[in-house]
Amino acid sequence: MDQEPQAAAAAPVELRADCIADSAGGLTFDLNAPESAPTSWNAALVLRLRGGDGVDDEVRLPLGPNGSGRLRAVLPSTVALAEGRWNAYADLGDGSDPRRLLPGINDLRSLVDRRPLAGIGRLGVRIPYATKFGNLALRSWLRGPHAEAGDIRVTPEGITVSGRLYGASPAAGARAEARARRTTRAVDDAAPAVTVPLDIEGPDFTFTLTHEELAGTGPDGGEPWDLWLRPAADAHPVRIARLLDDVPDKKQIFRYPALPLPTAAGQVKVKPYYTLDNDLALRFTGTEDQGLSEGPVRRERP
Repeated sequence: MDQEPQAAAAAPVELRADCIADSAGGLTFDLNAPESAPTSWNAALVLRLRGGDGVDDEVRLPLGPNGSGRLRAVLPSTVALAEGRWNAYADLGDGSDPRRLLPGINDLRSLVDRRPLAGIGRLGVRIPYATKFGNLALRSWLRGPHAEAGDIRVTPEGITVSGRLYGASPAAGARAEARARRTTRAVDDAAPAVTVPLDIEGPDFTFTLTHEELAGTGPDGGEPWDLWLRPAADAHPVRIARLLDDVPDKKQIFRYPALPLPTAAGQVKVKPYYTLDNDLALRFTGTEDQGLSEGPVRRERP
């Protein structure tokens, strides 16, 4: 007897997550649930730190029904995520391996010009984004204190940076510091730094770094300088960064023109920029834009 050919196995339903951010730093994930998906008590949204292998590098968030065909998980602002990139998975509790999530609709309006509470001790920032492979991931920062960069102005005399300090109050001896990256990769009080005092108004700060002292150092006309803020004379310095908005990667979005400057070694160009971690830095290059790069390129993984 002739038999009907067996139907090909159905492809698994794509799992997409819509993300809603709140102003405190929490995230809500709403997933489309396959009709055949069982409602399991141990279903979870799984976050895994890229490159991590420790016990704290995986976070499981309970995943429960939220209406017809929907599942919901919540990442509270009180749950700490280490700095880095976290891949998102769904474990439906059916015995199968967790599946990578695809990005849905992101509602990140509450992150635009976010102003955390003034007394916050440690600032958590989590921004969902789509990787270049089309998967859902989170960019996370965990800092305290934190110096948030605001307006940046570049003139022939110097660079003026305004911002706001969270998790600490500027005190006597507060200053900004520029540290040559080639000299040191770590914060070290013995490492050479160019320092300038802060103009302070409550938690807000402003400072100006002149180009003359920075541009003449290093080979090829200069080198990158990382910008730090020391809240008080005896306080540990913190990186100046821009984190409080909905843009996970600032480097290609916030672009500043390069300003030509004459120096004893010839003409160079100065340009502020944000690093791959959204930290603020300065780059000095020759007229052919041949200077020191930020370092090895980080390649995105699926």
